[in-house]
Amino acid sequence: MTAYVEARTPLVNATRFRAAHEADWDQLDKILTLIEKRGVRAVPDQQLLVLPLLYRAALSSLSVARETSLDRALINYLEQLCTRAYFQIYGVPTSPMKQLAHFFARGWPEAVQALWKETLVSFLLTVAGALVAYLLIAHDPSWYYAMIPDGMAQGRDPTASTELLRQTLYDGGKDAQQSALALFASFLFTHNAQIAIFSFALGFMFCVPTAGLIVYNGLMLGAMIEVFASKGLGYGFIGWLMIHGTTELFAIMISGAAGFRIGLAIAFPGRLSRTDAAVAAGRSAATAMGGTVVMLAVAGLLEGIGRQTITNDELRYAIGLVMLAGWLLYFYMPRGKRDGAPA
Repeated sequence: MTAYVEARTPLVNATRFRAAHEADWDQLDKILTLIEKRGVRAVPDQQLLVLPLLYRAALSSLSVARETSLDRALINYLEQLCTRAYFQIYGVPTSPMKQLAHFFARGWPEAVQALWKETLVSFLLTVAGALVAYLLIAHDPSWYYAMIPDGMAQGRDPTASTELLRQTLYDGGKDAQQSALALFASFLFTHNAQIAIFSFALGFMFCVPTAGLIVYNGLMLGAMIEVFASKGLGYGFIGWLMIHGTTELFAIMISGAAGFRIGLAIAFPGRLSRTDAAVAAGRSAATAMGGTVVMLAVAGLLEGIGRQTITNDELRYAIGLVMLAGWLLYFYMPRGKRDGAPA
């Protein structure tokens, strides 16, 4: 009889324990349910004020339940209740729209801003590659065929006539020329997107492939400019390219910068292991790289619209420069401290 009473004692204690605290648990559960269904704004201020107190009381109850080995169902219930309360008080989950807004408002531009040194290196490598290609082809046009694949050239090579090259820039309304130019633009966009992706993806190989891809992209740029410039169409070609090129080339440079960040972290990890250094560098680099998809999409829209409707050189330059200024302002303008960030 005594053993039976002792075996029943924890159940009696659990019943009394639940009866003494159940009202507070129910109140906490109702507040959390209201927040989860309708948001914090739907909860009266008075209930929000008692929410931390109810949470601490639930934590205390959970601690007692574990310590005294009360029934498992009660412990599970309190664990779930405390977990829900914790996330609502200390880490309220944001909606996908809010997360997306934060990405564009701070996450992406701050990640790009942190890569400014690597982005500058990508810019200098691009310019260097373009200058080398321009000078080489101006001296010996045969270099052009070593730099530009046939799919991109499509007759736009040193042997092309001035009239043919002019038509590709200004006669987009003609069916034959529009078809050829559309194919060229599509190839160019696909190629640049691949350069951007591989520049980032291969950064872990100590930056070497990334640097090679960025230089190669500059070589192709310089080669195309020289072909048109040699026929007196350099100004027009650069204008045609600028409509979408300032956005597209900027995206490639950011992708290269992200690859450089990871490669440098692996090459010079400091006190961290190479794996930890790569992971740490990869967080901001991946954020910056993720946004370049948006830039490439914008470049595609600009190229598609500009190629078909805009043939004025000055307007092309204006669009390209406005886009460049917009991206620079978006990425590098000073931003205030985050709420709660130390001054």
